[in-house]
Amino acid sequence: MDERAERLLKAWETPKGWRYWSAVNNSEVGLWYTLAAFAFFLFGGVLALIMRIQLAIPDNDWLTPEQYNQVFTMHGSVMMFLFAVPILEAISIMLLPEMLGARDLPFPRLSAYGFWCFLIGGVFVCGSLFFGVGPRGGWFMYPPMTTQYQTDVGPDIWLLGLSFIEIASIAAAVELIVGTLKCRPPGMRLNLIPLYAWYILVVAVMILFAFPPLIAGDLLMELERALDWPFFDAERGGDPMLWQHLFWIFGHPEVYIVFLPSIALVAMIVPTFARTPIAGYGWIVLAAVGTGFLSFGLWVHHMFTTGLPGISIGIFSAASEAVAIPTGVQIFCFIATLLIGRVRRNVALMFVLAGLATFIIGGLTGVMIAIAPFDYQVHDTYFIVGHLHYVLVGGTIFPIVAGFYYYYPFVTGKQLSERLGTIAFWVMLIGFNVAFFPMHISGLIGMPRRVYTYPGGMGFELPNLISSIGAFTLGIGFLILLYDVFRPKGKQPLVKRNLWNAGTLEWSGQVPDQPWGIRSIPIVTTRYPLWEQENFLKDVDEGNFYLPDAEEGLRETMVTSTVDAEPMQCLRVPGPTFLTLFAAMFTGAVFIFSTFHWYWAAGVSCVLSFATILIWLWTGTAIIPEKDTKDVGLDLTLPTYVSGPAAVGWWAMFITMLGDMTAFVSLVFGYFFYWTVHEDFPPTQFDGRIVMGPGMVWPLCSVALAILAWLSVLLSRRWNRTGTNVATVNATIDQKSKRRDTWRASIRFYFGIAIAILLGLASAWALFWGPYSNGVDPTQHVYCASVSVLVLWTILHLLVGVVMLVYTAARRVCGLMDAVHDADIVNVTLYWHFLALTATITGTVIALFPEVA
Repeated sequence: MDERAERLLKAWETPKGWRYWSAVNNSEVGLWYTLAAFAFFLFGGVLALIMRIQLAIPDNDWLTPEQYNQVFTMHGSVMMFLFAVPILEAISIMLLPEMLGARDLPFPRLSAYGFWCFLIGGVFVCGSLFFGVGPRGGWFMYPPMTTQYQTDVGPDIWLLGLSFIEIASIAAAVELIVGTLKCRPPGMRLNLIPLYAWYILVVAVMILFAFPPLIAGDLLMELERALDWPFFDAERGGDPMLWQHLFWIFGHPEVYIVFLPSIALVAMIVPTFARTPIAGYGWIVLAAVGTGFLSFGLWVHHMFTTGLPGISIGIFSAASEAVAIPTGVQIFCFIATLLIGRVRRNVALMFVLAGLATFIIGGLTGVMIAIAPFDYQVHDTYFIVGHLHYVLVGGTIFPIVAGFYYYYPFVTGKQLSERLGTIAFWVMLIGFNVAFFPMHISGLIGMPRRVYTYPGGMGFELPNLISSIGAFTLGIGFLILLYDVFRPKGKQPLVKRNLWNAGTLEWSGQVPDQPWGIRSIPIVTTRYPLWEQENFLKDVDEGNFYLPDAEEGLRETMVTSTVDAEPMQCLRVPGPTFLTLFAAMFTGAVFIFSTFHWYWAAGVSCVLSFATILIWLWTGTAIIPEKDTKDVGLDLTLPTYVSGPAAVGWWAMFITMLGDMTAFVSLVFGYFFYWTVHEDFPPTQFDGRIVMGPGMVWPLCSVALAILAWLSVLLSRRWNRTGTNVATVNATIDQKSKRRDTWRASIRFYFGIAIAILLGLASAWALFWGPYSNGVDPTQHVYCASVSVLVLWTILHLLVGVVMLVYTAARRVCGLMDAVHDADIVNVTLYWHFLALTATITGTVIALFPEVA
């Protein structure tokens, strides 16, 4: 190893000993994430076997109804929230940088924070089962069952625990979107990126818009449970249907959020074992985007039996069937690739084929229940249970198992057993079909789902017994896989490099792999550079591409343009730290203590979490580099600091705020939903009392103050940049004049920030004072509660915006931000763009809509 490689290796070295857990590399975090998600999968699988024991015979009293409800609720919640989505984000965090030829994703500490949030939240939610306080409302938590009839702590554990985990999902989505768009190697235009990256990009965007409605719904339900705000209480104007809308706006895209990344694995495995490039690359990309888009228009097909208008049912029924078209396009492209290639038999490919066949069966039953009259007959029966397992196991689990066999050598340098894999394949395939096919029959003859037992003599006995036998057979298959993964392999030799002779970048790594990700960041001109670019691996290994060295001992990767992957920046990424672990622990404590209404402890944890995140941002982001540019190799010099749309931080803020805005729009949707279901909204009287609103004056004052604050932020950003002219002024101006201009620019900046802070606080106060002075009681009627939640949301965002302004002022005072290095104020300004819009919508809706309604 030459001197340059040694410096590079030192910079990316994984911490040893107890400091290992401070690692933030995508390889370590991705591995932890994958193992944790797989552990939760096994836990969910054990719960499924417990359910099948209970249902194997009629009139079984092995579990009580309460215990069964907890087990089936946790089974669904664990599989959907702790396995299906996290495992694919975990795999993506581990694989995506390697596929893109990047050293790491742009925010490694965010990935680590997301992982620790996921782990803490998952242990908390699962642990509740062992204390007999687990949630019992199903993975969908329909009110009023979970608001009026389950007053114990179980629903709170589900709401707050899983909301905490959703933070991890959104954090990973931000990381994956920015990573895919901005961290590709030079030359890898959008039409050249691996299909896996396309799928992950689509899925991450879906997460960004699908999860916030659920978070908004969680907020509403928790406010009802904790503070008696009646969002779902029909007696006080609330409506449980709002929850169903918010839940399924999340819930149906969720199916494709877990399906598409699995198909992404298929898209990587099929060309390798067919030994030919994928057929119909462009069609697959269009189909993936189309599937993601259509998935947001299908949620109502989960609600056909709730009494919706016929026209709505017709539209959503047609949309539900239309999604079969892009799905079919993808499957036909995979089949075409296998037909034109020279296929090699392998366990990974066998699981791929099993997954596709199983998913097609599940998809066909999906088309059946998309037809409303058929759905009326099988709704809430075991036919639905059989359908969703064929879709999720066929479309998700089998491709993931295929991914285990395919990528295991990439991670460990060792290969799983083909013999054990073949045995596991047949046992799992047979067990799966024996377990879930009879459920279609039991459903068609009328067996309802979510029942803890059933009486004998109704024809349910045989299909249930067969299902239970199949479930245990399937479990044996997973045990064989588990043994193969974790059996000692110390004497087994390392595999050769690029074991499967794949064509994509992730297989360019050496065996054993090095922590730097890739020796030098290559120039990519094809979709399969390992197949089609001459001397590619040799040039990578010899450091003949970009960033072959780490002269300053820092971790560096390249940022490129969004479409054409033109080099734009040499990005320094932060190294190991325990701050992410501490931040996740304190954040988790806020949710956990709030679950048990220990609000003082939750408040202290909130302060500690906030302080930790501030330290993390202060010490790890927007660092002014020791030099403005760097020679990255091949006669190319790049800046080491950029701000605005060229910076990854700006993109992260923009994407985060899109998700935040989606949650806010979901709350506004709730306000107007109540207007559509009530003849008098807002009502003038209820429960013998006048229903008070916030009035017009104070909310509109709040809007005006927020807009003025936003304008002041814009001026502050401009005045901060005034110093640019001072810094680059020509030599004819004397030093005294420079200092005077710099001083004036600083005064104007601090003045603008101070005015923005005062106006922001005044806006928050005016927004609070309107409802408060008029005596709005959020517990009286859902109208008051709807107004209050919009006010609460906006005030919290105004206060966060004020804190951000204080932060930027402090950064400038300490010399960590100046006229040129202004990423902090630029990103805060971006936040204020969204904040001004939020304040304007809130103020105008609560002040003016009652007048027009």
